[in-house]
Amino acid sequence: MSNVSMRIDIVSAEKQIFSGEAIMVFVTGELGELGIAPGHSQLLTNIQPGYIRLIQKDNREEVFYISGGMLEVQPYIVSILADTAMRADDIDEASAVQAKEQAQKALAGKISAIDFARATAELAEAAAQIRALQHLRKRIKH
Repeated sequence: MSNVSMRIDIVSAEKQIFSGEAIMVFVTGELGELGIAPGHSQLLTNIQPGYIRLIQKDNREEVFYISGGMLEVQPYIVSILADTAMRADDIDEASAVQAKEQAQKALAGKISAIDFARATAELAEAAAQIRALQHLRKRIKH
């Protein structure tokens, strides 16, 4: 791997989650997964709820959960702005599983269009948190 790195900033509505250097970033955009390396062309896109993987200069991988948001890529700067973002290590799995189950129950019942939209969003968020945890666990096993 190259020694060339880029600055990564991950910011939620509440606080800055990460600011540092990485040699590769993976995030899910509107049309699928994006791999961003130093020197990437400029890009501005929405990002989907899910996880972000950073490969740091020492080849360590960090995983973060995001609820969706915006991604801005400059050749050596990547900014991720999310409503909610957290390190995968900080996710409460029991709460995520419970939120997913509640959203699935709400979707199965008779609900209004507004409640349907809210339950769908809650289901997507809980599922994304669980995927982030699963990826983190898979990485730790290797």
